[in-house]
Amino acid sequence: MIYSATRYVWIMTPYLIIDYNMEQALCNAAKSGVDVRIIVPGIPDKKLIYEATKSSYGVLLESGVKIYEYSPGFLHSKTFICDDRYGTVGTVNLDYRSLYLHFECGVWFCDAPVLQSIKTDFEKTFEESACISKDSERVNIVKRAIRSILKVMAPLI
Repeated sequence: MIYSATRYVWIMTPYLIIDYNMEQALCNAAKSGVDVRIIVPGIPDKKLIYEATKSSYGVLLESGVKIYEYSPGFLHSKTFICDDRYGTVGTVNLDYRSLYLHFECGVWFCDAPVLQSIKTDFEKTFEESACISKDSERVNIVKRAIRSILKVMAPLI
């Protein structure tokens, strides 16, 4: 869906622990003018995973990806929508284990009426979320070091 997007691709995931290929796909889409938005929890269930998620913020934000943190509570939705044409809802997190090791499930939609409901849910969730800016993600050297280590360890998390 990321590579086929021409207008937008929106993603909701509780865990954003992506490898280089996924990071590049998201960055390339944003750089080519696609509206790439990712919603993650603003309130974590696991602090270590939360920091691992934040380890990708810098390069994504620099490339034009918009990252939102859902602030009312923990967000556990695994939903994707692309260009009002494609979408998926299921159990697939954007992390190494979900993408490569686990047998995750999802429902794929193409030109289905339900896509409008999914898009409406995204729009409502954007309103309840804080948009992260490049400036807000400046962190001290200790936290940067921890996030760098977590990024390297991502396949094990």
